[in-house]
Amino acid sequence: MTFDEPLASGAGVAASPRYRRLILVLIAVGAVGLLTELLLLEHFEDPWQWAPVVSLVLTIVATAVVAFRPTRAALRAFQGVMIACVVFGAIGVVLHIKGNIEFELEGKPDLRGWPLYREALRGAVPALSPGALAQLGLLGLLYAYRHPVLTSRPSFPQESP
Repeated sequence: MTFDEPLASGAGVAASPRYRRLILVLIAVGAVGLLTELLLLEHFEDPWQWAPVVSLVLTIVATAVVAFRPTRAALRAFQGVMIACVVFGAIGVVLHIKGNIEFELEGKPDLRGWPLYREALRGAVPALSPGALAQLGLLGLLYAYRHPVLTSRPSFPQESP
C-alpha cells in the first residue's frame, strides 16, 4: 500500500497488523514512562492525583492483555481504559491550569485576563503535561478502530437436526 491509494476500500494503515503492533508498543512504552514519572514525582497526594496513576496501571495491564489475547471483551475493556485516559487527561489539564492560576493570584492578586492565563500556562506545575495521558488514550482508540476482532461477527455452533 502506498500513501497515494485511497482508504475507501477499508484497507489502510490502521488495518495492518504490523502497524497495530507498533501502536501497542508505543502505548506500552508511553504508559510505563508516564507512570514512572508520576511515581518519581510522588503524584498521589489527593484522589485526583491517583486518577492518572491508576489509569496508567490499567493501561499497561489492558495493553498486555490485548497484545497476547485480543478477544472482543479484552478490546472493549481496553477501549474503556483508553476513554478514561482521554477524560482524565483533559481533567488533569484543567486542574493543572486551575492550580497555577491560584498560585499566580497569591503572588499577584491584581493579575487578570490573558496575562493571568499566560502565567498559568507557564506556571510551576506543567499545565499541559496531562495531555500526554489523553494522547495515549487517543492512540489506544486508534489501535482499536476497526480492529478485526471487533468487526467480525461471532460464530455460533450449528444445531444438529
